[in-house]
Amino acid sequence: MASISKVEGRWRALIRRKGHKPISKRFDTKAAANEWARAIESQIDAGQVPKVATAVTIGKLIVKYRELRAVSKPILDTSSEHYVLTQLEVNLGPLPAEALSVDDLLGWAQRRKDEGAGPYTVNCDLSKLGTVLRYAGNGLPDVIGVARPKLAYLGLIGGGGMRERRPLEDELARILKWLTENRGPLYADFVLFSAHTAMRRGEVARIAWNDVDEMKRLVLIRDRKDPRRKKGNDQWVPLLTDAWAVMQRQIRPAVSDMDQRIFPVHPQTISKYFKDACRTLGIPDLHLHDMRHEGTSRLFEDGFQIQQVALVTGHKDWRHLRRYTQLKPESLHDVKINRKLDGEVSG
Repeated sequence: MASISKVEGRWRALIRRKGHKPISKRFDTKAAANEWARAIESQIDAGQVPKVATAVTIGKLIVKYRELRAVSKPILDTSSEHYVLTQLEVNLGPLPAEALSVDDLLGWAQRRKDEGAGPYTVNCDLSKLGTVLRYAGNGLPDVIGVARPKLAYLGLIGGGGMRERRPLEDELARILKWLTENRGPLYADFVLFSAHTAMRRGEVARIAWNDVDEMKRLVLIRDRKDPRRKKGNDQWVPLLTDAWAVMQRQIRPAVSDMDQRIFPVHPQTISKYFKDACRTLGIPDLHLHDMRHEGTSRLFEDGFQIQQVALVTGHKDWRHLRRYTQLKPESLHDVKINRKLDGEVSG
């Protein structure tokens, strides 16, 4: 018998029959959904192949996502991302993407748990699915965002139990979107700038426009945290990757304004808003300070050496960088490839 359920304001009819691919369609009324379902089931009972429009499945979107990635950064068969996508294709691939529901995700997460996957692993898989739907789905309903709070409440997704937590790609995108829509782009850019620079919240909130060297693309962090010096530990820091662009799009105050800060935000306020975003979105065990860990790890993954990373993060003892660094194994392929290309160009 067909399953009729309300999904984001519309009625979804889902038909699952052995030997047939799942078929679904959405309607404005429950009666229309029931009528369509009865007609399709009658065709199946009569041994006919139902005449319905071919739905785009999760599996097809995963294939499309792999093709999109192949243009800039192909997914290697040896990478963990390849394994995650393969697992998603096996478990959710046949489902119509537009009809994917919270119940589908709850059932999938429970099956993953029964297979031995922990809450953090399921959370990583869910984040990758969200990335696929966002980049390859062309405006599909955000069922991932709707399902997250319930999955977190049931303990099916969660943190890794270590303070080496990094935001997953889909998690950071959702947090930035929520902050932009609910608190304003300034707060979203504060978080993004932190993730790019590995700066502490107090450092980001303190830098002013007169602390910027436009020619050298440097910013002066005043009184940077140091176990031996409380004052006078000023440090020039290069703004790498996209940090410079994020800074440049901030509104510059008038010369007469007392507050000349680039990000005029109170550190406790941004922490509260970040926590609000994570709680609303069902993102477990993620703190604003984890953006420092994220920024540091990104620098290593981009191929910078430990002494270069220390210039950005401000670590005096390089051994301390180990606790912030959680490299993705597949990123080493990119470093190797980039170095090979550099050699070919210079040669």
